[in-house]
Amino acid sequence: MKKQLALALLLVLTILAVPLWAGDARQDLVRAGTLEQVISKHKLRIGFSTFVPWAMKDKQGDYTGYEIEVAKQLAEDMGVEAVFIPTKWSGIIPALLTGKFDIIIGGMGITPGRNLKVNFSDPYEFSGMSIVANNKLAAGSDDLEAFNKSDVTIVARIGTTAATAAKKLLPNARLRLFDDEGQALQEVLNNRAAAMVSSQPFPEFQALKYSGKLFLPLAGKTFTREPIGFAIRKGDVDFLNFLNNWIRVKNADGWLQDRYDYWFTTQDWKSQVQ
Repeated sequence: MKKQLALALLLVLTILAVPLWAGDARQDLVRAGTLEQVISKHKLRIGFSTFVPWAMKDKQGDYTGYEIEVAKQLAEDMGVEAVFIPTKWSGIIPALLTGKFDIIIGGMGITPGRNLKVNFSDPYEFSGMSIVANNKLAAGSDDLEAFNKSDVTIVARIGTTAATAAKKLLPNARLRLFDDEGQALQEVLNNRAAAMVSSQPFPEFQALKYSGKLFLPLAGKTFTREPIGFAIRKGDVDFLNFLNNWIRVKNADGWLQDRYDYWFTTQDWKSQVQ
């Protein structure tokens, strides 16, 4: 009888202890999460790569651009310092997963393949692919099919959705990939490639800058539309919740749209950059 009472008492104590243990476990998960670590360290480490006009060097040697402004505002609203860590695009997701930084804010398109490796926030902007072409090599070309030929060389930046779009929509063309958009563009300018596929508005800006050498075969229209989101490590529910709500607030008060219009529909910022 005493043994039965002892077992019953042990069972009751165990049942009562489960919520306490679960509560402690939840608190441990919160403390281990990126959001809590960012706040405690007072630093948000941001991985990005340079794309015009998402992120560029200004004349003082600092970074500026749409994504830089978004990242700074996000950090300010968190009450922490924004620490920018430039990273090659081809290795940016592995760098996030190994803890080199806390978040990718770099015009990253949300794709199923990438989502298998990272968690994406809700979209905070939408982008699309466009083409800028060589006046001589692509003369008379005015649609995608004109570039989908085996004797046509197309360039794009490696690891980007532009490269993916080129492979999918221009399967017959010769595709050459480069680590840097500037390198890819030089191939078109130097008559070694007929056209470059890139996210809007990079092609549009280059066509204006090099109007004697380049043109927009699709009349400035994009041929894809992709959502852009913040990328973070998997399992970070609290951080993801904060980011999604931050995007909702900044969309609701018009801040994101205002900054997008400034960087993507004007060149008022042009005098600031190198």
